Amino acid sequence: MAAARVLRAGGCCRCRRRRPLLVASASSSASSSASSGGGRAAERGERPDSAGLGFRPPAHSHSDWIGPPDKHSNLRPVIFYVPPEESALERRLREARQEAQDSNQRFWARHNRAFRQEKEEFIYSRLKAKGLEMRDESGQKATMSAEEMADFYKDFLSKNFKKHLQYNRDWYKRNFTITFLMGQVALVRALRWLRRRKKNVEQ
Repeated sequence: MAAARVLRAGGCCRCRRRRPLLVASASSSASSSASSGGGRAAERGERPDSAGLGFRPPAHSHSDWIGPPDKHSNLRPVIFYVPPEESALERRLREARQEAQDSNQRFWARHNRAFRQEKEEFIYSRLKAKGLEMRDESGQKATMSAEEMADFYKDFLSKNFKKHLQYNRDWYKRNFTITFLMGQVALVRALRWLRRRKKNVEQ
């Protein structure tokens, strides 16, 4: 569900080509790398979005690229292509998509870290109450029954209910903004195409 949401929020297109660890999605002039220094990096022929992600698309690529899952959030980061003649409206759309992706990455990375830590603490406390160690005599990690773990899952979801509710609200707001900007970009492109067609007919 988390991965589906981030892909929807980021407005990723259909995958067109595949590479080891990387997937290039269909090119779009509305998509590109986003960060405050994106424009300067693009002028130098760099891909600013790949900084710190552990992968970099080839310089000649004109597509968005989907990388391997992040080890903390489990979401696949997207490096957005920056077209050389990106309009102000297209830039707004690209930056909105990047902000949505960054927000999702931060939320799920924090959520997953908290989940793993609290899960380990829960298992430790239950085993300690039974007089058991984290590992048995053979060195195997001790496990809990499904019924016992259900108590943890229920408690964890209850404690984080408000966080998830706020996340969903923010996600819908971001997705609405992205959808609205996509509509504007599509309209501008359609009008541009009609003007070119009319000009060609007149000639």
